[in-house]
Amino acid sequence: MGHWVRSWSFGGSALKPSLPSRRPGFSATALGSSGPRPVPLSYKLLGSSDTHPPLVFLHGLFGSKTNFQSIAKTLGQQTGRKVLIVDARNHGESPHDADASYEAMSADLQALLPQLGLVPCVLIGHSMGGKTAMLLALQRPEMVERLILVDISPLPTTAVSDFPSYLAAMKNIRVPKELPLSQARKVADEQLRPVIENLSIRQFILTNLVKASDGHFTWRINIEALAQQMDKIMDFPVLQKSFFGPTLFLSGANSEFIQPSHHSEIKRLFPHSKILSVPGAGHWVHADQPHDFMSSVKRFLC
Repeated sequence: MGHWVRSWSFGGSALKPSLPSRRPGFSATALGSSGPRPVPLSYKLLGSSDTHPPLVFLHGLFGSKTNFQSIAKTLGQQTGRKVLIVDARNHGESPHDADASYEAMSADLQALLPQLGLVPCVLIGHSMGGKTAMLLALQRPEMVERLILVDISPLPTTAVSDFPSYLAAMKNIRVPKELPLSQARKVADEQLRPVIENLSIRQFILTNLVKASDGHFTWRINIEALAQQMDKIMDFPVLQKSFFGPTLFLSGANSEFIQPSHHSEIKRLFPHSKILSVPGAGHWVHADQPHDFMSSVKRFLC
């Protein structure tokens, strides 16, 4: 226990140790011909012989599976459960695709999780990943034992999110290709600073700046698809179904993403939910207060 035992990344170059040739998640028939076509997601799996529902972590917009890596490993060790961290489509090492909808992101997980033998599971999603988790639970409740949503609600977030302006600033970055990556990120940081004043957020976004095979610097995320569908990402599909499993909403006390006006819709969609506020945390609850975050998760699992 304690080692990442399986992993897969897009392009055929798996992280150690290598996997069989079958690419999990790349089954166009998993959802039938009428739904979005799944893409093969990059992931890392922490193995265990424990039979409790595994923990599946879903990162937020502009993030990657590494955002939860340390916390996921610690929780895996402390709970004894299997743990999966995964890159959403258009993020990290997962494929780029023109469809950036929550329906498509849910479809990817509906294909991947059964192939890895990870259903039913505990879905833990932050921001965009939280909305994906909610949609999956509402569409396929038999796949989800319980839900943990990190500073997100099933309501539009456009009014409180600066992500659209961040994306516009990222599209305007210009970095000379002869620079080393460390210097390139410093140059990009200076260009982002007028729009993104918070240093921690800039550093988080700049983890996506990489050098392409042709030597030019580019964004690892699919910036065009995300920009074109930002309205959908800031919104949430309207559904009449409810998820009756245990559900925890973890709100950052210094964040505005979960409003009192959201509580009625939260209770309609998730009747067995509770909302907890984490003191001293903003939108990135798990990064701002990791110990309180992990304690809240473990209490909810009991």
